[in-house]
Amino acid sequence: MPPVKPSTVLGRQLGDELRRFRVAAALSTTDAAAVLDCTKGKISRMENGHVPVRLPDLKALISAYGISDVRAQERLTALTRRANRRRRDGWWHQYSSVLSDAYRDQIEMEAICSGIRTFQAQVVPGLLQTAEYARAIAVASPGWDTPEEIEQVVQVRMARQRRLTDEDPMQFWAVLTEGVLHQQVGGPSVMAAQLASLVALADRPNITLQVLPFSRGAHASMLGPYVLLGFPQPAALDLVLSETATGNTWIEREADVVSYQALFDDARTTALPPADSVTMIERIAAKAKR
Repeated sequence: MPPVKPSTVLGRQLGDELRRFRVAAALSTTDAAAVLDCTKGKISRMENGHVPVRLPDLKALISAYGISDVRAQERLTALTRRANRRRRDGWWHQYSSVLSDAYRDQIEMEAICSGIRTFQAQVVPGLLQTAEYARAIAVASPGWDTPEEIEQVVQVRMARQRRLTDEDPMQFWAVLTEGVLHQQVGGPSVMAAQLASLVALADRPNITLQVLPFSRGAHASMLGPYVLLGFPQPAALDLVLSETATGNTWIEREADVVSYQALFDDARTTALPPADSVTMIERIAAKAKR
């Protein structure tokens, strides 16, 4: 079995935050290198997530950058620990046989993000799926073959959803095309239960659901689904997860992230308001029961 590596996505997120704090402190990479008694090239590699940040180095940088906010210090420390620990240390280790590295990264990022905004054109977002709906998708996927693997995939999906109901739940905002509501995933009974679940979830204060009807015609997000993950630090840049048939792709370049933010803003303003969206979901659910 190949060695399990630390999460590179978390490392890049940590590096990006450290770079922003360094710039805010008006320090150069040379200045930061002097603090750690290393080369400025190492500082650049740390900020790009190419080399891990040790906790003693982090403490030195926190002091040098004048990061006095205790919550910011705690967040950077927690992120450093998460970025450096091996992936097998997480709760998902028991499901390692069915999780790709990219999926593990996604779970890690969901654990520390403060909010998610997503546009979906074909399926209900994973964090909102019922177990039966998730099982139907897993059965149809070419990635898993045995009943045991499929059940593990469903269990992971359900475990991820705890981020919506824990003591500090993330904010979740989804824009779904009308097609998501009509796609008969798992058959009429499974779909009816999924639609009813969406209506119930929309009543939670941290969840916003909008539907983009067929009648809206062409819109800017027609090229595919995406997920924007936001973080509590004011200086932290969003991350974008682009989901494809061959795997997940993380988009981190600031200009690209800004483009996706604009895409989501267009989607949410084109879609029905939340209350009207729930009414539409209820109407489609009622028809599905007939």
